[in-house]
Amino acid sequence: MLTTTIAGKTVSRLGFGCYPLTGGYGEVDPGQGFRIIHAALEAGVRLLDTSDAYAAGANEKLVGLAVADRREAAVICTKFGWVGDGDGKPLRLDSSPAQVRRSCDASLRRLRTDYIDLYLQHRQDPAVPIEETVGELLLLQQEGKVRSIGLCEVTVETLERASAVMPVAALQTEYSLWSREPEAELLPACGRLGIRFIAYSPLGRGFLSGRIKGLDDLQPADFRRTHPRFQDANLAGNLDLVDRLEEIAGRLGHTTSQVALAWLLEQPWDVIPIPATTRIAHFEENLKALDISLSPEDLEAIATALPPDEVHGARHPAEHMKTINQ
Repeated sequence: MLTTTIAGKTVSRLGFGCYPLTGGYGEVDPGQGFRIIHAALEAGVRLLDTSDAYAAGANEKLVGLAVADRREAAVICTKFGWVGDGDGKPLRLDSSPAQVRRSCDASLRRLRTDYIDLYLQHRQDPAVPIEETVGELLLLQQEGKVRSIGLCEVTVETLERASAVMPVAALQTEYSLWSREPEAELLPACGRLGIRFIAYSPLGRGFLSGRIKGLDDLQPADFRRTHPRFQDANLAGNLDLVDRLEEIAGRLGHTTSQVALAWLLEQPWDVIPIPATTRIAHFEENLKALDISLSPEDLEAIATALPPDEVHGARHPAEHMKTINQ
C-alpha cells in the first residue's frame, strides 16, 4: 500500500472523509458509519477526517465511538472555526483564541480522546489575524491536546504567516480533476514549506464516479442539491466531462472513481485524497486506486479530457465561496 507521513505518523496515501456518515448526503444508518470506519482502519486507511461543524458535532461523536477501542490505529483530523446553530447550520466564523480553546475542548469530549492528531482551522476568520489563532494552537500543542495543526482553503500568504508562528503540518483544500486551482500556487507552496496537502472532494462530491446523472439521484436532504455544479444549468456540460472520463477508464479497465483518484495520486505533490462515501463497496472500490499505475500518456489523456475551463459552475454556493482563499 502507498504510504506517506502526516502528524508524525505513517498513513495510507488515501484517507477517509467521514462527513456523509451523519447525513451530509442524506440519511445514513449510524451502524453503517461504524462499519465503514472499522473497514477503513482494518484496510490500513488511518486518516479519518471530521469536523465540529459536521451535523452539529454528531460526526465527531460517531468517529469517537467508532475508534474508542482502537484509538492508536486512527489518525484523527478534525476542525474548528465555524459557529453554528443547534442543527449544525454554520452562522459565522470565529477563530479567536478563546473560541479555539473552547472548540478544542468540546471536540476532545465528543471524540472521547485526550489528543487530536491533526487540528485544522476550517475556514480563515477575517476578523482575527492568523498569528493569534495559530498562537493559541501552539499553546494547545504544548499542553498535549493537539499533536499538529493545519489550515483549510487559505492563500499562500496566510500559509506563510501561519508557518512563521509554528510548523503547519497540513493544508486541506478541494482538489480533483474538476477543481484544479491549487496547482497554480498552493501545491508548489506546500512543497516549498514542507506542508502535506489533503485533497477533499477528490471525486467532485461523487460526481466523477459517474453514478449521478441528475438531482433525482440525490436524496432530498443531500446538501449537493444546493451546489452549482449539480444544477440543471451546469449538469449537462459536466456529465459530458464524466462521459469522457468513463471512456478512458473503460479502456484502462478501471472505474472512473479509481482513475480520478489514481490521477491525483500520480501528481508530483504527494497529495492525500480523502474520498467520502457511505458504502463499504464504494470504499473498497476507491482503495484499489492505490494499486493503479498510470503512464505519462494516460495522465495527459485524463487531464486533457477534463480541462478546468470546461467545468460548469462554481465549486460552492456563492455565500460559501466568500470564505474561500482568505
